[in-house]
Amino acid sequence: MWVALALNLAMLAVAVVGGILAHSLALLAEAGHLASDAGAIVIGLAAARLAGLEPTPARTFGYQRSEILGALVNGIALVVISVLIVVGAVTRLSNPPDVAGAGVLALGLVGLAGNAVATWVLAAGERTDINLEAVLRHSAADALSSLGVIVAGAIVLTTGWNAADPLVSIMIAALIAAGSWRLLREPIDVLMEAAPAGIDVGEIGRAMAADRDVIEIHDLHVWAVTSGFPALSAHLVVRRGANRDQVRARVETLLQERFGIRHTTLQVVESSEHGLIKVENLRGSSEEAP
Repeated sequence: MWVALALNLAMLAVAVVGGILAHSLALLAEAGHLASDAGAIVIGLAAARLAGLEPTPARTFGYQRSEILGALVNGIALVVISVLIVVGAVTRLSNPPDVAGAGVLALGLVGLAGNAVATWVLAAGERTDINLEAVLRHSAADALSSLGVIVAGAIVLTTGWNAADPLVSIMIAALIAAGSWRLLREPIDVLMEAAPAGIDVGEIGRAMAADRDVIEIHDLHVWAVTSGFPALSAHLVVRRGANRDQVRARVETLLQERFGIRHTTLQVVESSEHGLIKVENLRGSSEEAP
């Protein structure tokens, strides 16, 4: 992320100066996106730093969800930037200024090269990290916007049609907005404690219920503390006389090996012929409960 930040700041300076000198909204749109990229990377670095802090008695999971909040902020920023670009482009369509097509084309090529390098560097990171994925999507969208700038510069240079510049800006805005969808959906899913993507809660329940000593399963919940950190809690009813510690150990092994879930909280309940159940929490204490 530090490498990508340095590249984005350098390209931002070039895009701002070039956009002003060439009177190109497409370049200024790319500059706005580059500015959001720099901000996204700063947010990502800060979130990664916070996520690495040790848990405290008040925050038993630490600050791991700071990465989720960082990704959500970045997704919202992408939507805002795309709206601003469209507003600026619409105002220019009625009276497009003269655009220096050659300058726009040259700076678009420079931006494409820089964004391609930044995207390649970020893509080598841990892709299951939604925080890093947010920064990567910013960078990839910038590479696409650089392609748009190249197209706008080529059209203006060859045809003199200045309206191509704001029209390409609108296309860039649409690409930016499309790229923000996952950055909005996934953090909201985590904050709403939805089941992580790719995990079938029904399949997990059936696999747990297939244990020879498990009679029923209640209150099965699967959620993500942060990206790549699934968690599960469940209430198991086992046949009378079953070794509850062994049942719990078997189910925990199943969840780890088959579904990759290592953070589990399982409450084991033994059935009773009198309609009562004996409740055993994870510390081994028990009590009679209806």
